[in-house]
Amino acid sequence: MKFRIAPFLAIVGASLLAAAVIAQIEGGDRGVAPIDSSGSFEVSGIAIDVRAKTAEAARLGGWRIAQRKGWQMLWAKMHGGSGGAPALGDSALDGIVAGIVVESEQIGPNRYVATLGVLFDRARAGAILGVTGEVSRSAPMLVVPVMWSGGTAYTFEQRTEWQKAWARFRTGNSPIDYVRPSGTGSDPLLLNYGQTQRPGRNWWRMILDQYGAADVLIPTVRLQYSYPGGPVTGFFTARHGPGNNVVQSFALRVDSSDKIPAMLDEGVKRMDGIYADALAMGILRPDPSLIETPVIDPSLIENATEAVSEETVADNTTQAVPEPATTVATISVQFETPDVGSVSGTESAVRGVPGVRSATTTSLALGGTSVMSVSFAGDAATLKLALEARGFRVSEGGGALRIRR
Repeated sequence: MKFRIAPFLAIVGASLLAAAVIAQIEGGDRGVAPIDSSGSFEVSGIAIDVRAKTAEAARLGGWRIAQRKGWQMLWAKMHGGSGGAPALGDSALDGIVAGIVVESEQIGPNRYVATLGVLFDRARAGAILGVTGEVSRSAPMLVVPVMWSGGTAYTFEQRTEWQKAWARFRTGNSPIDYVRPSGTGSDPLLLNYGQTQRPGRNWWRMILDQYGAADVLIPTVRLQYSYPGGPVTGFFTARHGPGNNVVQSFALRVDSSDKIPAMLDEGVKRMDGIYADALAMGILRPDPSLIETPVIDPSLIENATEAVSEETVADNTTQAVPEPATTVATISVQFETPDVGSVSGTESAVRGVPGVRSATTTSLALGGTSVMSVSFAGDAATLKLALEARGFRVSEGGGALRIRR
């Protein structure tokens, strides 16, 4: 009987394992899509208290006042508090305001009390503010938020307040180019807590290439409850890289559990400041072990060309110098495709780069990052230089190039 039971148990065990894997992918309450990451100027914390004949009129009046106050605050922020902002009417403000963010509000029959934020369109407001160009950003950084609660660590295995806080954070004005997974599909399998503890570079290279990133950020928070429903202390640690290196730590505290989301939102803002400072100090750089493609100094190519020219002139002979054989390489290039037009537009721009023989999109992801196969007369380092000369921002990682405008 033992010999008959053992195969049966093996079959049952394999079935349970397969069911567990499928449940981990498809089941559970997980998945938070990041909000808009455009580069809008944001002003927050605008206090409003308006009375009117109706609740709707009070609310509309409050939003109008928020736009006016927000414009004054944005001008002071951009110009160091010097001088007053140009007077703009409500119709002009409507043209440059991209949205209103309701942080909190109370609506009565004829009164509106709220704390609001205002988003200003960067292109339209920037022309009035005298601000042009884009913020210089880091290489793409994959974000894996880890939250410890009740002695257990979670990333994307289930939906957490820490993941929600990172999804709510507006990254447009940050110098860090965050790549924020939504937590759906294969995310719980690839980006679990165990992976953050594995320093092996080969597996990290594959994961980063999958998400179009050059390095990884591991922001960690550990929640400590004084008693159920009472004060909560959050211990935050900004970590970076496959080595899980600590950049900086801090702690925040709230007096009740229902204020945890607000505490985590503040924690994300401080984390962003820490990572931004680390980038400015040169600490937040992609790990060289994650980049397999060697970087060639372009000056060596130029010097070699000049040396051949000088030698040819010195010989003063009519014998033709044979041209070196050109090697055509196929290089993967990742690029953002928010809509259909961006696909053909980016392909055309890449085809116009000198040395590019062909450029075809092989993996299309509208609203995300697509992959283009580029045939180029040279190597990846030379293609990077050629793309940068055409105005692209180029980063390397996982054996591929990532381009942005």
